[in-house]
Amino acid sequence: MKASLSKLLLCLTLVASDGSGQEIHESVSVAGDQGNVQTLKVAGASIRLVLAPGEKALSRSTLVDWVKSDAKTVSTYYGRFPVPQLELVLTPTPGDQISQGVTYGEDKPVIRVGIGQAADADVLARDWILVHEMVHLALPLLPRRHHWLEEGIATYVEPIARAQAGKLSAEKVWGDLLHDLHQGLPQAGDQGLDSTHTWGRTYWGGALFCLLADVRLREQTNNRYGLQQALRAIDRESGGITVERSIVNVLQTGDAATGTHVLTDLYREMANQPVMPDLDALWKKLGLALVDGKTVIDDNAPLANVRRAILAPTEP
Repeated sequence: MKASLSKLLLCLTLVASDGSGQEIHESVSVAGDQGNVQTLKVAGASIRLVLAPGEKALSRSTLVDWVKSDAKTVSTYYGRFPVPQLELVLTPTPGDQISQGVTYGEDKPVIRVGIGQAADADVLARDWILVHEMVHLALPLLPRRHHWLEEGIATYVEPIARAQAGKLSAEKVWGDLLHDLHQGLPQAGDQGLDSTHTWGRTYWGGALFCLLADVRLREQTNNRYGLQQALRAIDRESGGITVERSIVNVLQTGDAATGTHVLTDLYREMANQPVMPDLDALWKKLGLALVDGKTVIDDNAPLANVRRAILAPTEP
């Protein structure tokens, strides 16, 4: 979830550990947390880690290692940590899971994440929320109607970044997309991504946009460029979440970096009208299928090289 600190009363979508969204109203204060504070240096960035008061089963050193590892994961995808400075507040919450990730932008980015009081190291190893929130740092703040791009990028990039860092298998990444991406398809009454603000269209509709863009970019440039290179350029040119930009400016920056018009053309297609891509055909071209609940990968498929390139680690 991504938000602006200038709004003291926010309507937040808290992303639970099962991926569901729950709309609540909450007064937000990020400056008054007291607790154990430590400054971490990761990939040239400074992360001020605040461990808010409260009982936790996890030790401080275990939490520090987890934060460093996930920061390095995001740095691997973007070629650097997206912002030079970050405040990360970890707050104890009931239960044994990671929950309630929210990222705030403007001059001094802040991420708040709830840590289950009974969470253990295995929960941290499986967690996706912190990487999801850190991915938000690399994109400028957009007008509210473009929230789908903010959440779509974070939803799409998070598992790919973890795969490039060696934390997820290709079977897991593609299997989850095969299972979940259909939730981003338009339903009856859909008016395009800019005007249809359901949970499915915001998170998975945005992720669908990202996958289509990634495939088109790699097809048009013979795998020289993909969405990863476009997103790196957007972060570098803008400074990420520390600034506000229009969606057109953001997408044009990505297109300039890849020498294409893929992002702006796809936005024109999907912004104001429902677009129903043939996902079955796309999966077949990429060499992907679910058979009896298992991910089957065909390396002889027409776009198998594109599929492999999406998950391949890329040099800065």
